[in-house]
Amino acid sequence: MEFINEAVLHAAGQWWIYPVLLMFFFVDGFAMVVPSETLIVALAAFSRHSGEPNLWILGLTALTGAMAGDNMAYMLGRKIGLERWKWMRRPRVQKVFGWARYELEKRGAVLIFTARYIPWGRVAVNYVAGTTGFPHRRFFLLDALACFTWVGYSIGIGLVASSFPWLHSNPLLGAGIAVVFAIILGIIIDHALRWWHKRLGRNDAHAAPDESPAPEQGNVPEQSSRVA
Repeated sequence: MEFINEAVLHAAGQWWIYPVLLMFFFVDGFAMVVPSETLIVALAAFSRHSGEPNLWILGLTALTGAMAGDNMAYMLGRKIGLERWKWMRRPRVQKVFGWARYELEKRGAVLIFTARYIPWGRVAVNYVAGTTGFPHRRFFLLDALACFTWVGYSIGIGLVASSFPWLHSNPLLGAGIAVVFAIILGIIIDHALRWWHKRLGRNDAHAAPDESPAPEQGNVPEQSSRVA
């Protein structure tokens, strides 16, 4: 275990880790395989023990890659739509796209911000935003704010979850605990945000005025008077 800890800490301090991370965060924005926040959390935990990687450079790398990936998904959505690739046509993925389209029409700004914290949700929202013609400038600004807070949140989890004194001699275990903590917290946030969006949807439905057409004056049947 000591050898593995030393090997991981050595790799975390190498210069090449930042370009690799940049590419990973970029791809995660439009073709998510592994939630990228888990990588930020793990590396932040390592940084607490050894000082490497540098948290400022890690945060800037994650922010740049995440924003580039999100905007790539937006542009792909605008250019190719939501059915170009096989994985897009899977029923479960189409269901997520449908959810994102509905929510984006109702509350676009809130959805773009909060979806950054939902791994599959953010990919779907980015594609749908491009497909539906959501203004790119507005998307860019909202996404920048969302990515900034998301990076800070992920680094914070890694630092807090690895702060226990009994983990100081085992940074690999500390990183593992931080990742598990991040996954559990991510699931809670995912369910909380989905519940919140559903609640907003119900409130919108209750607040919507009755749109049933009123009967026209000429269509109201006149009662015939009876003559005795």
